[in-house]
Amino acid sequence: MRKLEFASLQVRDLETSKEFYTTKLGFEEAGISNPQACVFRYNKGEASFAIRTPIGNLEGKELGIGASLWFAIDGEIDDLQTQLLAKNVILLGPVQVTPFGKIIIAKDPDGYNITFLQAN
Repeated sequence: MRKLEFASLQVRDLETSKEFYTTKLGFEEAGISNPQACVFRYNKGEASFAIRTPIGNLEGKELGIGASLWFAIDGEIDDLQTQLLAKNVILLGPVQVTPFGKIIIAKDPDGYNITFLQAN
């Protein structure tokens, strides 16, 4: 295996999650029609992923534990942090410095960690 081609997250409420990813995080819908999923583009379509209705029964199960998607950003991480806080996005701590660069982690409605990276 040499490359992750696509990622899909199962969500409890497709419309709530779609609203979060578009309005609060700034992802664009890719325009692919599917009543059970929503495919997003980020950073001019360079990264794509989807949210979808559950494949199996999620009753009583925690989602998002141990999963994180990372997206590189073009701007400054501090500016993104300010924008996300203004939209009442839950952030998991302040900007962090990692070996890869500066990151900020947002928590989605199902508990998935969405990490934004300002690379070194």
